[in-house]
Amino acid sequence: MLTRAAVLRETPGRYEVVELEVEDPRPGELRVRMVASGLCHSDDHFATGDQIPPILPFAGGHEGAGIVEAVGPGTPGFAEGDHVVFSFLPVCGRCRFCARGLQNLCDLGASLGTGARPGDPTSFRLSLDGQPVGQMAGLSTYCEHTTVSTASVIKIDSDIPLDVACLTGCGVGTGWGAAVNSAAVRPGHVVIVMGIGGIGINAVQGAAHAGAAAVIAVDPVAFKRESALKLGATHAVADMAEATELARSMTNGQGADAAIVTVGVVTGRHLGQGLEAVRKAGTCVVVGLGESFVRDGDFNLHELVLYQKRLQGSLFGASSPTADIPAQLEMYRQGALKLDELITARYALDDIAAGFDDLKAGRNIRGVVRHDS
Repeated sequence: MLTRAAVLRETPGRYEVVELEVEDPRPGELRVRMVASGLCHSDDHFATGDQIPPILPFAGGHEGAGIVEAVGPGTPGFAEGDHVVFSFLPVCGRCRFCARGLQNLCDLGASLGTGARPGDPTSFRLSLDGQPVGQMAGLSTYCEHTTVSTASVIKIDSDIPLDVACLTGCGVGTGWGAAVNSAAVRPGHVVIVMGIGGIGINAVQGAAHAGAAAVIAVDPVAFKRESALKLGATHAVADMAEATELARSMTNGQGADAAIVTVGVVTGRHLGQGLEAVRKAGTCVVVGLGESFVRDGDFNLHELVLYQKRLQGSLFGASSPTADIPAQLEMYRQGALKLDELITARYALDDIAAGFDDLKAGRNIRGVVRHDS
């Protein structure tokens, strides 16, 4: 069948809407009619060239939710009409990491760099004028219809709005888990969150939920600081120097228990600021990505060693999607996790380029594409 989709034809470039051919699902696959998809900085990295698409054209989008419209032969557990959220990291449930409860590190993740099907880098489900089109994270949620592996699909209850549910497929779990899992925030902790976008705002929520005594949000954009204060931050400042001094004033000069780096394009300077802000044995969690070929670092190695600080990477917030996405949606039902408040603006698919302009200009916490608008 044919479907409309936002693709990159070149990088650097801008997403443009074209008509693609989407294949019917094979065993272990579903075709999903997309309802909503989040605008995430990870997709913009491919447009700017910070990250290089594995193949061009490349259909973007990895945070999405929709309704199953076709089930591949011999594919149990799903039916037409099921409401689903995508996990941008696939889960096999059998590899060493899945067996240890580290689903975010599933071996199937190695396939995400190909734009093709897991286990077969030559097999694609989208095409343009007879040429294969890569799928972002094996999903391409900026398609009105897409064919995906069941390893990337979480079935959810139909009463949850899909434009809200889609946020749990990346931004919510990545930010929330960065605080709760990777930073191991505990009651009484002082936490700094650097960068209040779709990831950072959920790190704020996660730190507050975990019982942090102080959550210091850092962002140069006043609108984002105000949003953070509404969703769990106790303080909001414009730069890391002020945040660091504020944390030290609360801890007898020691520094924050954790600093979580969620800026859109991370550099070695951000890493150094995060490490400098934490106390002895404190943790700096790095969530955001930078240019894929940059190997810079700008931090005090002497301080890292002698103060026994910890530098921790965090992929999808160290989440296990099959457990954590349903749990987050239940917290939303109970009012313990704010999701509606994260959506600043909704866009039609044809307006996706404007949505990314708003993202980069700091006008959104999270923009969402509504495919039925």
